[in-house]
Amino acid sequence: MRPYHSLIASSAAALAEISINHCLAIKLGTTGDTYTANNILRCYTRCRELGVAVKMFEEMPHRDTVSWNTMIAGYVNFGSLETALELLKGMKRCGFGIDGYTFGSVLKGAACNDCLFLGQQVHSDMVKTGCEVNVYSASALLDMYAKCGRVEDADTVFLYMPERNSISWNALIAGYAEIGDYNDSFFLFKCMRREGVMLDDGTFAPLITLLDDPEFCKLTMQLHAMIIKHGWEVGNTVYNALITAYSECGSIEDATRVFDSAPSTRDLITWNSMLAAYVKHDTGALAFSLFVEMQRLGFGPDIYTYTSILSACSEEVYKNQGKSLHALVMKRGLEQSASVCNALIAMYLGSRCNCLKDALRVFESMEVRDRVSWNSILTGFSQYGLSEDALKFFLEMQHGNIEIDHYAFCAVLRSCADLATLQLGQQIHVVALKSGFESNEFVGSSLIFMYSKCGIIEDARRSFESTLKETSITWNSIMFGYAQHGQGKVALDLFFLMRKGKVRLDHITFVAVLTACSHIGLVEEGCKILNSMESDYGVPLRMEHYACGIDLFGRAGCLDKAKALVEGMPFQPNAMVWKTLLGACRTCGDIELAAEVASRLLESEPEEHCTYVLLSDMYGHLGKWDKIAAMKRLMRNRGVKKVPGWSWIEVKNEVHCFNAEDRSNPHCQEMYQILEYLIEEIRSLEMEQDVA
Repeated sequence: MRPYHSLIASSAAALAEISINHCLAIKLGTTGDTYTANNILRCYTRCRELGVAVKMFEEMPHRDTVSWNTMIAGYVNFGSLETALELLKGMKRCGFGIDGYTFGSVLKGAACNDCLFLGQQVHSDMVKTGCEVNVYSASALLDMYAKCGRVEDADTVFLYMPERNSISWNALIAGYAEIGDYNDSFFLFKCMRREGVMLDDGTFAPLITLLDDPEFCKLTMQLHAMIIKHGWEVGNTVYNALITAYSECGSIEDATRVFDSAPSTRDLITWNSMLAAYVKHDTGALAFSLFVEMQRLGFGPDIYTYTSILSACSEEVYKNQGKSLHALVMKRGLEQSASVCNALIAMYLGSRCNCLKDALRVFESMEVRDRVSWNSILTGFSQYGLSEDALKFFLEMQHGNIEIDHYAFCAVLRSCADLATLQLGQQIHVVALKSGFESNEFVGSSLIFMYSKCGIIEDARRSFESTLKETSITWNSIMFGYAQHGQGKVALDLFFLMRKGKVRLDHITFVAVLTACSHIGLVEEGCKILNSMESDYGVPLRMEHYACGIDLFGRAGCLDKAKALVEGMPFQPNAMVWKTLLGACRTCGDIELAAEVASRLLESEPEEHCTYVLLSDMYGHLGKWDKIAAMKRLMRNRGVKKVPGWSWIEVKNEVHCFNAEDRSNPHCQEMYQILEYLIEEIRSLEMEQDVA
């Protein structure tokens, strides 16, 4: 008979072979031998055939501690901790002593199920029985504390271990890596190498997960080179982690090279990692090719596969593929998976074809909705400008006892800002304060934006002061607020404070500061900042920065410089840039350049009414009535209608909306009388100033 340890493999072939050997043992009458029976039992539990294992265990004439430990470990590995604990009680009742392997299995179950209290109870029993010095059970104890988020306790166990193995070191490294502690994780790695402990997958994989920023790209390469140079035995776990790390560090090419280097050892996680990398780097075509290829080679997509590939369908070019994938999800019976449904909602909301209705249909069809589901729809309402619907939906979330997090607060505060509903915004501010989210930088940024839009820059500043200022998020918001309120110098002072405090500047920071320079006419300062962005701060110019520069020159009457800036752009200007230049033409009164710019806009965005209106307005100032008539005919032929501007005011928590010459409000007569009185007052003041 073959040695039983050679049969332990998780495959149908292994199960068939152990069944044959079991039959042979019965035929030879050796099943009564406890050692033989334990080996067969161990093979069945490793093959996850617990039903057969239980039957054999119950029929064993003689059991020992190994028999009980094998069954307990089998139930733990199968994910049935409660049954394992019942079996442990039975073991104690039968008078069998508990050893390090028993404790190790139960601690593994506690770690996998995040049962800290159970793990602490086991720790107490280990101390009583003296098993805390056993390297196997002590390593399991350390791993339990680390996985339950008690890294300090894990460190204490590690320090007092009389003997340590690679499992002990790996468990502690993984614990520190889980909480994002880069320094301690790599310090332990250096100590591990210095002491000559064997390195393996469990060592490298947690370390590689910490390398998730472009600044770690070189370190990722060094670690990868170290693995190859020393020939350390690593498997899929490390290569899968390397694919993700290279992707997070910005090198899709290196991620692809790792993926291509091991075609025979890929598992489903490998394919999913590479798919997620392509999606992250906006290479949708490669993502779809990979999705097809993995199925052709026999790898069936799982929930993670679908959530990744659906993320690639937010662009309009992949709209049809998104709908096809939705049908495939339904065909595979995954339409009730919360994560897949959330990915579908995000796909429909992220597409540029206004698919909010489809997102709502997915949301309404879900039997179980989580916070992500609710937050996605709330954010969708806010992004699509359906601010009143967003506010109603937020109330529905509150009434439904859905936990409100910073994503929800950000979305609803953005809607309050869009509607300029100060009183409601203040009420939500109070809720955020009670929930402990006021200091959150994202909520703080939304509060700053809301108060700025409502005209209360003082409250915006107070919100800024009450939040953390470690990143540029809240700094950017308050700078935008001051710029919009005509206080550009305050915004510039904040920009210099950011630099002094070594806060990392991003592309939005420069949009804010350039807007501030534009609004107060600081042309020289704005030019200096624009020209130094890439050289001094490492932030490449984007389309919006050029638009800010054009607006800066246009407001200052430097139309030639604005035009030169457009002509010197390293990429083709988009509609935003042309609209900004058109606005500069209007400010400077250059009708010829305006007509040229407008023709480009009318070709690229024929449905946009603003271009027609602005050009018609310029023709009106010059008395070119034939040109105005031509613009109106063109609008009529293309079915373009001027969208009237709306104003609104909040009175006693109720929003009143109206547009020019609107007489639908029952109090319109009184309103227009007051308006005429105010106009007369303004004229009187202007006359007094002229006389003075």
